[in-house]
Amino acid sequence: MPLTSAERAKLIDQYADGPRRLRAALATVPKEAIQWRPKPAEWSAHEVVVHCSDSETQSASRIRVLVSEKDPVIQGYDQEQWARDFDYHAHPIDAALAAVDGVRANTAALLRRLPESAWSKVGRHTESGRYTAENWLQIYADHLESHARQIEANVAAWKTVSPG
Repeated sequence: MPLTSAERAKLIDQYADGPRRLRAALATVPKEAIQWRPKPAEWSAHEVVVHCSDSETQSASRIRVLVSEKDPVIQGYDQEQWARDFDYHAHPIDAALAAVDGVRANTAALLRRLPESAWSKVGRHTESGRYTAENWLQIYADHLESHARQIEANVAAWKTVSPG
């Protein structure tokens, strides 16, 4: 069922607020826990932020392809492989945060001025099949919020194992 314009507006507001929420979660991470992983295969807070930066650049392109291309195809990517190949712990966290801020602000401005017809655009995602502009909005409105909760969970787990 298509979203109402009010539902879309609420999701766009959530999307626009994502960087603030991510930064708030990151502010709770003790310096000595920034690269701590809850488990070997899980990401540290630092890795989560760098993932968010990469994901934001991908998602900004995706909505533009969906809305503008005649037969849009959204290419999936292996986020775990990117984290390994690009050595997320070596990437400067401040640069990643700046990218998140800039890309989100730029894309939120675009979303707020899309015509009604844009929201019914349909493409194909290489991993999940049918993919609409509204699907994109529902996914990315919560993306940074979800990762903020992941960072908060990391901090809670770290506190259970850290001395003091």
